[in-house]
Amino acid sequence: MVLEHCWGILLRSYLEIPQPSGKMVGVLLLLLLLLPLFLYIAAPQIRTMLSSGMCTSTVQLPGKVAVVTGANTGIGKETAKELAQRGARVYLACRDVLKGESVAREIQLITGNQQVLVRKLDLADTKSIRAFAKDFLAEEKHLHILINNAGVMMCPYSKTADGFEMHMGVNHLGHFLLTHLLLEKLKESAPSRIVNVSSLAHHLGRIHFHNLQGEKFYHAGLAYCHSKLANILFTQELARRLKGSGVTAYSVHPGTVKSELIRHSSFMKWMWWLFSFFIKTPQQGAQTSLYCALTEGLEILNGHHFSDCSVAWVSAQARNETIARRLWDVSCDLLGIPME
Repeated sequence: MVLEHCWGILLRSYLEIPQPSGKMVGVLLLLLLLLPLFLYIAAPQIRTMLSSGMCTSTVQLPGKVAVVTGANTGIGKETAKELAQRGARVYLACRDVLKGESVAREIQLITGNQQVLVRKLDLADTKSIRAFAKDFLAEEKHLHILINNAGVMMCPYSKTADGFEMHMGVNHLGHFLLTHLLLEKLKESAPSRIVNVSSLAHHLGRIHFHNLQGEKFYHAGLAYCHSKLANILFTQELARRLKGSGVTAYSVHPGTVKSELIRHSSFMKWMWWLFSFFIKTPQQGAQTSLYCALTEGLEILNGHHFSDCSVAWVSAQARNETIARRLWDVSCDLLGIPME
């Protein structure tokens, strides 16, 4: 309401005074000087509005097993903490094991749940992904929740250990392979769920099959968008293939969240600082992932995309079944997975 009042004054000043005047200039200068204060006062209301979705499920998870990738920081950490709070046995699948162990101890202390475990997982290396899956399958009899949360954003051009462009390799192909390797365990543990963390940025994404690895042209920001589109296409095709299995899949947009994801971009760091009053906390950002992992009766929305704990609209590209199926086949080929 404060912001609306301010802009109302500005608009009326503009409409009512057709020619520039000292009074008008004074009003404008006053507004410019007071705007930061108005923004500061209104920030809590705006942040609440932007993070309106909350997971209200009261489901408890004793005896359930969950894997959360990228769980040593940000949204992944908050997601893992909440799952542990509800009694699940939670695996923090992290590239930085030392940081993961520190987070695991913190979660154990906060929740009183000692079943918070750390395992090495580097999504930029298929050998690491296969090693994680092999050890997990040998260690656990069940898997009920898989949260594909880890990701990279706006990296300078680089490749994974297997020669994939970093965004597509980590954000899409790494989670594609991990999900494939754990899928039978998820089916055996049904009902079970897979949550893929995507982004509103997918609207700017395109799947350029002739340039999937960014070798012909590359833009760090768009590369992230392309990979987030791939997350949604993967989710939809996965859901189609899993019908009747007892395993359901969902993609989510967590919102604009204060996290380490922007570490590669000085511009994004500046933007996040500038609008810090309006950016979600990691706990708020985790709500939609938790909603899709925990809410009862969500099976009928298998394959849908969510934002603020509600079904969200996706781009035309993200609804293209032909592209989704082709991306699936190309991903299998790149990863050496036999095509069904």
